[in-house]
Amino acid sequence: MVQTRPLTRILGLGFGLAMVFGGTVGTGILRLPGTLAAALGDSRLIVLFWILGGVYSLLGAVAVAELAAMLPQAGGFYVYAKRAFGRGPGFAVGWSDWINSVATIAYAALTSSEFIGVLWPAAAAAPRAIAIGVLVVFTVLHWAGLRMGSGLTRLISVSVGLMMMVLVVGCFVGVPAAAAGGPAPANSAATLPLLSLGMIAVVVTALRNVLLSYDGWYSPIYMSEESTQPSVTLPRAIIGGTVLVTTLYVIINIAILRVLPLPVLAASKLPAADVARLVLPRGGAELVTVISLVTVLSLINATSLMAPRILLAIGRDGLFTEKAAAVSAGGTPRVALAISSLGAAALIMSGTFEQIVAVAAVLFLLLYVSAYSAVFVLRRREPATPRPYRAFGYPYTTAIVLLGCVSLWMVAIVEDPRSSLIAGIMLIGCVPVYFYLSRRRSAATAALRAEP
Repeated sequence: MVQTRPLTRILGLGFGLAMVFGGTVGTGILRLPGTLAAALGDSRLIVLFWILGGVYSLLGAVAVAELAAMLPQAGGFYVYAKRAFGRGPGFAVGWSDWINSVATIAYAALTSSEFIGVLWPAAAAAPRAIAIGVLVVFTVLHWAGLRMGSGLTRLISVSVGLMMMVLVVGCFVGVPAAAAGGPAPANSAATLPLLSLGMIAVVVTALRNVLLSYDGWYSPIYMSEESTQPSVTLPRAIIGGTVLVTTLYVIINIAILRVLPLPVLAASKLPAADVARLVLPRGGAELVTVISLVTVLSLINATSLMAPRILLAIGRDGLFTEKAAAVSAGGTPRVALAISSLGAAALIMSGTFEQIVAVAAVLFLLLYVSAYSAVFVLRRREPATPRPYRAFGYPYTTAIVLLGCVSLWMVAIVEDPRSSLIAGIMLIGCVPVYFYLSRRRSAATAALRAEP
């Protein structure tokens, strides 16, 4: 393992909660209520699905919280996979995680350029240039140091939460409650025969969309070595943050359902904007655009913290350039940050960007599967290892989320076999790369030992 300046331990529970919020809450919550209304056709089912998604994510959070408290090291899922399955599988998981993170940054930067174009029409003519500009701004801010990054995370998360609560309060006090009447949308779960193939397909798709909107609750694990009390703070941040996000999602959906009749909601492509126009006639639509922009910026900020820590951990283990493990005096792995930002910029300018994002969407499920499996493996193989936090309801709760992720993975493979094939080739391609890097590392170690 390469010895470098240690990461700075200055992060507390407040940052962890902000990291979960910033890495999870996105534009999906502003769009999905309409999609779910069209798919489910029943307001009670819509709220139930958001609750189920939150409960499922919470079960995943308690499983990962055990690993985070047990192995408080930078690198996220890479650390757990390496400990449970060995360096080779850990290498594959780590690179998959980094690719997914870089693709997320690129996607979010391009999305932010669309919202900036709405607020500033002149920017709409050069979306890629605006996306690169956004990427440069966040890279510079994080280059300055961890204190800047942590402060920015708190500021953005609080801003998103306050703006969303303004919209929620407006829904409850601004206009009368909407009439609940009207037929359920055609081909929705409410109109299809119970347990028919059509109904099951609709329900599975709706539930998957909800679960995807909760992705990000694990964000603090990448910053484990920078937490002041990781064995205590990380479980509280991951679990508490998941509960916070779930509560917000449910409240937002109840608020939207209070204002928009179900048929209107089902036909809406951006329900939050439609609600804002009713409850906040002056500036309501602009508020939703600003909320959408800030949530995307929040995602860029959180992922820009996560991605360099993955490269740092891989580089520190000698499986990438050792420079990636270098940490500045301000606590930033600057080389790893620069490589991650350049990778995101390349994706933004790439003509195959959409395909790369689709592949990343398949790869990210590997992270969940590897982590939940690691809980079982390490419980069996290392029963005496200290575990400051133990997953509630183990093994049943962990088995539920593991089986759920495997099922989602199978659905993703069936729906997008091309992207799944590319993802599989990429994973197989990790094998020769890993062996080459391992031999190079062994040769370098032997050379150092041979020196007088």
